[in-house]
Amino acid sequence: MPDRNPETHVIDFRAAEQLLDARDPRGAVKLLDSVIAAHPENTAARLLRARAFFAAAQLRPAELEFELVLEREPDNAFAHFALARTFERAGRPERATRHFRLAAALDPKPEYLRAAKFDEGD
Repeated sequence: MPDRNPETHVIDFRAAEQLLDARDPRGAVKLLDSVIAAHPENTAARLLRARAFFAAAQLRPAELEFELVLEREPDNAFAHFALARTFERAGRPERATRHFRLAAALDPKPEYLRAAKFDEGD
């Protein structure tokens, strides 16, 4: 493996974004593994890897990454929304509802509000 340095990690991160956009989430995860190994505190890389896990239908790893992001950034509306989608896809609607509502409370985007279903009571 070639020498890894901060510059190659940035290149890997950007390439992983491109792979995810090109619908190659497994390739994105592979690139991000080395970035996260070198920079475990990098929330952006973890969020991108969580999205890639979700796109690859690796729901448990996606859940763990989204939760780690939320430990560091509890006000990250997108991470709450994406975690909710992960729970929804895994057949855990009660957990999904909580995070959909947190996402909508943090950022009242129409998509988040619709998913939160505040008008349905509970």
